[in-house]
Formats: sequence, C-alpha cells, structure tokens
Amino acid sequence: MFEYEQNLISEFLKNRRSVLAVNLQEPGPDEDRLKEIIQIGIRVPDHSRCGPWRIQIIRKNAQAKLGDFYALQFKKNNLAATREQVEYWRLRPQLAPILLVVTCYPNKEKIQKVPLLEQLLSCGALCQNLLNGAHACGFSAQWITEWPAYDPKIRKALGHSDDIEVCGFIFIGSAKEKPSERKRIGINDVVTEWDGSMVKN
Repeated sequence: MFEYEQNLISEFLKNRRSVLAVNLQEPGPDEDRLKEIIQIGIRVPDHSRCGPWRIQIIRKNAQAKLGDFYALQFKKNNLAATREQVEYWRLRPQLAPILLVVTCYPNKEKIQKVPLLEQLLSCGALCQNLLNGAHACGFSAQWITEWPAYDPKIRKALGHSDDIEVCGFIFIGSAKEKPSERKRIGINDVVTEWDGSMVKN
C-alpha cells in the first residue's frame, strides 16, 4: 500500500499542470478546501522559522475593485492604451473564483542568519506549494506576476509598503477543459555532475 501511495504522489507531481487563469471557472474551493490549500502551501522550507510569507484572499467583489484599479493604473502608465487593452486589465484579476496574493515580509530580526534571498525563495516555494495544494484538492491554478506585481501604487492599494515584494498572484478555480501537455525542458538540458575538479584562477 505504501508503494502504491508513493507511485500516486510521484505521478501527481510529474504530471502537475498549470491552467491559464482565463480557462478557470466556478466552482472554486469552499472555505474548508481553501484552508486546506493554504495549509499545504505553508509546508515549505523555512530556515529558522522566519515565516516571511503573507497570503491575501481576494474574492469576487474585491477582485472587481482591484480590476478597476488595474485599469486606472494601466491608463496612467500607457497613455496610448486602447479601450480593449484597458478592459483586458480591468478583467484580469477577476478571471478565477479565488485570487491569492503572496507577498514577502522579511523577518528583519533574523536577516543576518537568514538572508533576504533565502526568505524570498521560501515565498517562491509557497507559491509552488499552493499550486500543488489546489491540484491535490481537485482544482486547477496558475501562478503569475505581470506588471501589477511591480507597480508601487497597486502594492499600496493592497496595503503593502514599497519595500514589500509581491511574489505572485495565484488564480484558483475549476478548469474549463483538461489542459494539453506543454513541451518541457528536459533534465539533460539542465543537469550536470561535478567531479571535484577545481577551476583554476
């Protein structure tokens, strides 16, 4: 039984697939499932228990307000934007039943022991785990950033100061259809073995 469960987990991880936010629909996770997804999300490497991650839940009413602000900022930043482009960004945060915003709040008391990079990497691991959690609970998800993650006015609207990084927007819902497999980078393209030989200066 244990080997069978191992095989199931292995196949799940090998075949996990993001679904574009535009292809997500209702139903989204209910309160219990969403809590379970987040609990899975925070089971990540966290050196010295820094806990640098923060997660905001944005539901439909708030998504619409965020979309209005996206549109306003996009118009300000792109004076020649067309009506279609502005509308695209108005609708962008409203594509899925649930939108999560993941931010990094560095633990400054432990920054000497746990550098900022390590804390940011932990937040990235949390984003990935949220995707795994969503799929484990029978939903689909996509992790994106795009320009809103780097816009100081949008960060401020979400309640964050300029020094806070938005690590990702996680869209969660049900897939309209099963996604096709995408071409992947192979392990032979990225894996090498070091034999102990030192590079001379």
